[in-house]
Amino acid sequence: MSRQLAMDTISKHFDSGAFMQDLARRVAIKTESQIPESHPFLRAYLVDEIGPTLQQMGYDIQILENPSGVDAPFLVARRIEGADLPTILTYGHGDVIRGLDAQWQTGLSPWKLTQVGERYYGRGTADNKGQHSINIAALRTVLETRGRLGFNSIFLIDTGEEIGSPGLHEFARLHRDLLKSDLLIGSDGPRLAPRMPTIFMGTRGALNFDLVVDLRAGGHHSGNWGGLLANPGVILAHAIASIIDDKGHVLVRDILPDQIPESVRHALSDIVVDPGDDGPEIDTWWGERGLTQAERVFGWNTFEVLAMSTGNPERPVNAVPPRAKAHCQIRFTVDKDPLTFIPALQKHLDAHGFAAVKVVGPSHEIMNATRLDPSHDAVQWAVRSVARTLGSKPAVVPNLGGSLPNDVFTDIIGVPTIWVPHSYASCSQHAPNEHVLDYILREGLQMMTGLFWDMGEQPPVFN
Repeated sequence: MSRQLAMDTISKHFDSGAFMQDLARRVAIKTESQIPESHPFLRAYLVDEIGPTLQQMGYDIQILENPSGVDAPFLVARRIEGADLPTILTYGHGDVIRGLDAQWQTGLSPWKLTQVGERYYGRGTADNKGQHSINIAALRTVLETRGRLGFNSIFLIDTGEEIGSPGLHEFARLHRDLLKSDLLIGSDGPRLAPRMPTIFMGTRGALNFDLVVDLRAGGHHSGNWGGLLANPGVILAHAIASIIDDKGHVLVRDILPDQIPESVRHALSDIVVDPGDDGPEIDTWWGERGLTQAERVFGWNTFEVLAMSTGNPERPVNAVPPRAKAHCQIRFTVDKDPLTFIPALQKHLDAHGFAAVKVVGPSHEIMNATRLDPSHDAVQWAVRSVARTLGSKPAVVPNLGGSLPNDVFTDIIGVPTIWVPHSYASCSQHAPNEHVLDYILREGLQMMTGLFWDMGEQPPVFN
C-alpha cells in the first residue's frame, strides 16, 4: 500500500497494453458532436462505456440532459468517501471533431486505434478520450492500491465541447451543489513541448466577430463601373491594416492589456515555445514588439483574421463586388474586459475613416479568460507532486494560449483549476491523422496517479 506500488501498477497497466485496449474501445465510438447523425453515439459513450467503468470503481452515476435542448448529455459521477475530506472535480469531454475518414493516411482510420512507431492514431486519442482515460485509469489505480482514494471525487463528462459546450454554463448553475468541490484537476490541450510535462491554471478567452462592408445590393461590371464604385474588398483590407500592421503588431491598443502582471512574467521567464518536429516554424518577426514568444502567446492578447471573402473566390467574375467580410478573433487574457473590444474596434474604425466597416458580433458565445496565480498553494503542491513522480519540475503556465470552458469552474462552481495536459501541439487534434505519443501517455498515467495518490495522502491547503 505504497506510492511506489501504485506507480509500478500504472506503468504495468500501460506496458501490458491494457490501457490501449480501453482507449481503442472508446476511440471506436463515433462521438462526432458536429454531425447530428452521430448524436446517439454521444449518449452511448456515457451509458455503455464511461458510466459502467466508473460504477465499477464505486461511483454513483447520473446521466443528465443538456438544458440547452441539444442532444449532448452530461455524465456526473460521484464517489464521496467522507464529509471531512477534500473534493476533487475532474472534467473531460467524450465528443470528438468530425472523423474526416477519407482524408486520413492510407492504412489509418479515425475509428480504429493504430500504432505506428511511437504514435497511436485515432480520433479522440489526443482530444479528449485519451486524456480523460488517463485520469480514470489513475484514479482506479489509487483506489485499488490503497483501498480508497482518500478524497471525494466527482467526474464530469461533457459531450458537446467540440460544438462550444452548449448548455454547460447553465448546467453548472442548475447543478452547482452536485458539482461543488475544492479543486478541479483536469486534462485537455497540449504540453508546451512533447518532452516537457506541463501544468497550466487557466486559459485565454476567445471572442469571435465579423468585420463587414456592405455597400450595395449587387455587383456591377468592372469595365463599366470600375473606378466609379468603391470596392468593399479594398476598403476592408485597409481597415484591417489600420487594426494590425504587417508584422502582427496590434495598433488598436484599447483591446490589449495595460501590462503583464509581474507574477505571470516571472512564471513565463523560463518557458520556451517549442513547436516540436512536426510543428510550424515560428515567425520570430511577428507579433507584439518587446515581448518574449511565451509572453505573446500566454500573457497577451492577439487579433487574428480567420477567414476573409469578397465577390466569389471560387468563380471570380468581372464585377465590382457589393460586399466584403472578414471573420476575426481576439484571444485575450483576464487582464482586459472582452465586452469592451467590439466598441473599441468600431470607435477606432470610425475615427480612421472606415465608418462603412461594421463590427458585427460576437458571432459565438464569448469564452471567458481564466487564470490562477502560480503562487497558489494548490499549484505549488501539484508542482511538487509531479517533480516527485518524474524527477524534474514541470513547466508551469499561468494560462493556456487556447481556450476551454474553464470559466464554468472558476466563476460558477467557484473552484481553483489545475490542468495537466497529455498531448502536444502537433497532434493533429482537429485534422486528419490525430494521434498521441506513447511516452506522453505513459508519463501522463504516472503523473496523474502520483497527483491523486498525494491528494489522499497530503492534500494542499484549501481556503
